[in-house]
Amino acid sequence: MANLLSKVPLGDSITAITCWRAKLWEDLKANNLTDKIEFVGSQNNTQECDTQDPDFAKQHHEGHTGYLAIDIAYDHIETWINDTRPDIVTFMLGTDDIAKGRRIQDVVEAYGEMVHTMRQYNAYIKVIVNTVVPLPANMMPVKKLNDMIPDWAREDNTTDSPIYVNDIYPFPNTFLRDGIHPNDAGDDHIASGLGSLLTWIINANITGNATTPT
Repeated sequence: MANLLSKVPLGDSITAITCWRAKLWEDLKANNLTDKIEFVGSQNNTQECDTQDPDFAKQHHEGHTGYLAIDIAYDHIETWINDTRPDIVTFMLGTDDIAKGRRIQDVVEAYGEMVHTMRQYNAYIKVIVNTVVPLPANMMPVKKLNDMIPDWAREDNTTDSPIYVNDIYPFPNTFLRDGIHPNDAGDDHIASGLGSLLTWIINANITGNATTPT
């Protein structure tokens, strides 16, 4: 029997105070996979989500409102990964960096630093990076970051520790509830892409099939 996989949902308020984690759990439960994975982290607050399952309330995360990617990379990630030792990390980060006017190149370099740290604790860690939700009031840096993510993922990808991109676009502004955070439709959209990738990773862990998902 395959070991229980552990996954850290890593991010800022878009991870902490929205419902895509609950919806993702529901997707995995519908595919009979929630007995094969757990969400880990130092946080366990959940929202009043329509799809929330009692078992989801036991899950954890590393969503931290207001945290920048560059701060997580250089000040926090080592402690969090050391404490959780995950098999999988999913993250969406950069929104707060953009809001603070940080350079996009610095955000991408922070991604690389985070993955480097993760691999120090688990050389076989799987990473799923989400593209960043639109910011209607400041779309140019969002587009620049999202355009850079696939190339960064290819460059930092390894056979033992692959990086997958969950490209959430097209993601219309109507998927946002307040110009920053996804609404119910946005949560559904994010969870759908992550669910497909995680289902493949979990099943590959069971079968030993390492073919890249499409």
